[in-house]
Amino acid sequence: MKYLHLIWAALFRRKGRTFLTLVSIITAFLLFGLLDAVRVGFDQAGKSADGAQRLQTGAKLSFIQLLPMSLGARITQIDGVKDTTFANWFGGAYQKPENQVFSFAVAPNYLDIYPEMEVSAEHRKAFAETKDGALVGEGLAKRFGWKVGDQVPMQSTIFPDRSGSQNWPFKIAGIIKVTDKKTSGWFDQVFLLNWKYFDDTTPWNNGQVGWYVTRVKDVNQADRIAKAIDAMSMNSANETRTQTEAAATAAWMKQLADINLIVTSIMGAVFFTLLLLAGNTMMQAVRERTGEIAVLKTLGFSGHSVLAMVLAEAVLLLVIGGVVGLGLASVVGPAVGAASNGALNLPAAGAASWAIGVGLMLLFGLLVGLLPALNAMRLNITDALAGRA
Repeated sequence: MKYLHLIWAALFRRKGRTFLTLVSIITAFLLFGLLDAVRVGFDQAGKSADGAQRLQTGAKLSFIQLLPMSLGARITQIDGVKDTTFANWFGGAYQKPENQVFSFAVAPNYLDIYPEMEVSAEHRKAFAETKDGALVGEGLAKRFGWKVGDQVPMQSTIFPDRSGSQNWPFKIAGIIKVTDKKTSGWFDQVFLLNWKYFDDTTPWNNGQVGWYVTRVKDVNQADRIAKAIDAMSMNSANETRTQTEAAATAAWMKQLADINLIVTSIMGAVFFTLLLLAGNTMMQAVRERTGEIAVLKTLGFSGHSVLAMVLAEAVLLLVIGGVVGLGLASVVGPAVGAASNGALNLPAAGAASWAIGVGLMLLFGLLVGLLPALNAMRLNITDALAGRA
């Protein structure tokens, strides 16, 4: 890098233009880092060590189709099953419909299968003994200012009670603390109610189950057990689909939005704009230095040396802006996650994100620098010095 001083001087020849271009690059890679953190956060859901031991069984045709209560007892009889529980989607919202809450009506043993959710013995006892009791994630409680003993009205966007009202009263019986927020952070935002209260209060459930969760004794047997569960209801009116928790969580997320498609689409548009902007900057920068490049060639610099310096200038521009942008994303993401009290899981950019980011920086640098570098390499000294280039 003996020509680094020349590359650096050329890059900051027009400081204002370079600064504005750097701001654009920093912004683009900041967005890349934050959006990739969103993708990683969704991908990590359900991929904990405990999650690997769990299978989720839902209706094969649609996740809104209910399953018979009798299926649970049959699942527990399968060789290799340690325990099973069940839950129903409640579809709760607090105060107004946009305040959606992850709310489930759960069986009494639900927490036994989810050790990631820690609830004190006192709170578990209160939840079991309070018909309209609810357990709420610590982050969710902080978000709305709830505390144990509070009466909380929830609106179910799906199930009315027997009077036709969709307003359900609950009493906060306990707080859920999450042991691993990296892989199970969304448990910090859940609202759990007693399944019996739910089933007794709405006329639409009639003793049915939304989905089953099965804990296996050996994760290596999970595939066999999943097939055995689905085989029990094959060709019946209640055919099931059993998946690992990670796959089931991903399927649930896709019901809301295809995160990978959204992230890819947004970043495609951002980086396309970045290529045009950075490419225009490099074209202008080289065009303004036509005479200087001609002098370099007169002094003995080969065309390939000039090509390499212009490419290095473009790559350096992208690398500086990209590194700063990804670095900011590593700070901003976790800060936003902390400020949301766990509602958002935005991890710092990991090794994979940095590897992809650096690869994009180098690729984009070569792309935006290629055309002006080729023009500089082919520059005719005589025409350039005469002002005809």
